[in-house]
Amino acid sequence: MTIPTITSLAPLLDRLFGEAEAASEATEAAVADLSDAERERMMRSKTEYRNLYGRLKDAPLPVSRETGALLYILTRSSRARSIVEFGTSFGISTLHLAAGLRDNGGGCLVTSEFEPSKVARARDNLSAGGLIDLVDIREGDALKTLSTGLPETIDLVLLDGAKALYPEILDLVEGRLRPGAIIVADNADDSPDYLARVRAPGSGYMSTPFAEDVELSVRIS
Repeated sequence: MTIPTITSLAPLLDRLFGEAEAASEATEAAVADLSDAERERMMRSKTEYRNLYGRLKDAPLPVSRETGALLYILTRSSRARSIVEFGTSFGISTLHLAAGLRDNGGGCLVTSEFEPSKVARARDNLSAGGLIDLVDIREGDALKTLSTGLPETIDLVLLDGAKALYPEILDLVEGRLRPGAIIVADNADDSPDYLARVRAPGSGYMSTPFAEDVELSVRIS
């Protein structure tokens, strides 16, 4: 019996999640001089987010273990073949998505990250997991890197970059979303404009909060 890719990745994922947990104090120290109000303002600003994420350029900023499992489950259950991810970081979420693609028989995952050092880390991690061949990592501003060359039809989208840009990224992919396409938005409470859009009656989406920090949406028209 063939071992599922996600099962074979368990040691790598355990190590990466462990490293992320160990880095939590350093991550907090990078923004310790900012008040909660300042952090929230920078997170929601369409211009100041670069300062915030610049401070966090060495931080893994991973999805939770539960969200990682959810990403794999959704990829498999939807039989996704084409995925777009906004916010690669060290590639932990990317590994879950690409594992789902591999176990579906293949496909393409386009992901974008503007920190060069994180792109390098993600490439190393995806290579270690044997999944780099399924992933197109695009370095730079996602408003540019995701504006061209996307799959004709998109089955699943993960939003996990600068929260203020969630509506703009949705603009870039929306015309390619197939009916039934899934959008997972991590930490979506920090993007109120995005939440208002996908939850609005007649928006073309059915959307609901999931767990503590995820908005799960389906394209219905």
